[in-house]
Amino acid sequence: MVSSSVPQWRWQILGSAADLDPVPPVIAEEAAQDGCNFVVWRPSVLPEGCDTSVGTIRREAPPGRVDTEGRSPWSDANPSGYRTEISGGGRRLRLKQFLYDWAFPAADHPCLWGSETRPFEIGEGRVAWLGTDYLGHRAGSARMARTTVELSVLEGEFSDEEIVALFAALRPAVPEVVASVLATPFRDLSYWARHAADMVSVPTGVFSFHRRGREHEGDWIPSGDVTAFLTEQGVPVSAGGFRADSAATFGDGADVRELDVVYASPSGGELRLTAQRTGGGRLAFPPARDKHPAADEVRDLDGRPVHLGCVDARYGACDAWWQHPDGYDLRLLGSAGTDLGREAFLGLVAEIDAALRLAGNAEVLG
Repeated sequence: MVSSSVPQWRWQILGSAADLDPVPPVIAEEAAQDGCNFVVWRPSVLPEGCDTSVGTIRREAPPGRVDTEGRSPWSDANPSGYRTEISGGGRRLRLKQFLYDWAFPAADHPCLWGSETRPFEIGEGRVAWLGTDYLGHRAGSARMARTTVELSVLEGEFSDEEIVALFAALRPAVPEVVASVLATPFRDLSYWARHAADMVSVPTGVFSFHRRGREHEGDWIPSGDVTAFLTEQGVPVSAGGFRADSAATFGDGADVRELDVVYASPSGGELRLTAQRTGGGRLAFPPARDKHPAADEVRDLDGRPVHLGCVDARYGACDAWWQHPDGYDLRLLGSAGTDLGREAFLGLVAEIDAALRLAGNAEVLG
């Protein structure tokens, strides 16, 4: 997050699903920004031989199933999204931009889930990942100021260098919007935090935890109350350069099983902490590996084991599970970045654990 003096982002939302466009309209990135709950990026340089770039918008509307092109077939949700098709010289690729806000983005590049991935620095601490997407296409993914940007090759061949250069040449369509989006708590941006919409069970990291069910049962704490709520729970409000901006509890009525905390950095990096009473939620110890290629190991934390998974030791994305001596389970996920490699991430784990133990008598999920 950035200074509270920066105004939070407000975007245009349709009144009902019936107001959605039958076909996503063509619109330039600058004009599309007002209809999106994320930073819209534009390519400042196209791959050699490509001379056409056409962008279309999916506008946000309340939940409701409608017969329109480009909407999700597995949910009644209608979040915003921006799609760019770049072509020329017999080659074609597309970019998809959106806020991945129904779970933590799996390994920080969910469209490449299950494939071997390779990281590349693209400037300002960001990392682009190249691999194969769920359709079998050559693909790439990056998170930029919270926006998930996914690339898929639709026709012809593009080299690693061309794809990485395209990611590195992305620029915010409306530069002043970046600070406003980063100043807005995740809870207030997230479609699924604002609407009771159908969800899809998806992987979230190196270790198996697919969440959640069809219905988003989280109870989000009002943004202005997050600091006081976490302090009462004995959960740290900050860690390293990250600060908590959102929190949610998950359970059944009065029986709270899990607590999620979203920590954000000034550049849009993210940590996601999950806590539960030991055995009382969906974290299972020891954790089982999920299918995404990654390294995993057990490290020591003040005499306790930390199960650590990491896609790349230099850049993350990392996934850590451990247990607190006072009887609750913890999991920390991290986005990828040049400053979020394995050792830096373990430092954040140790800092959060020390803060939890220092809180003493405060009862997490009490």
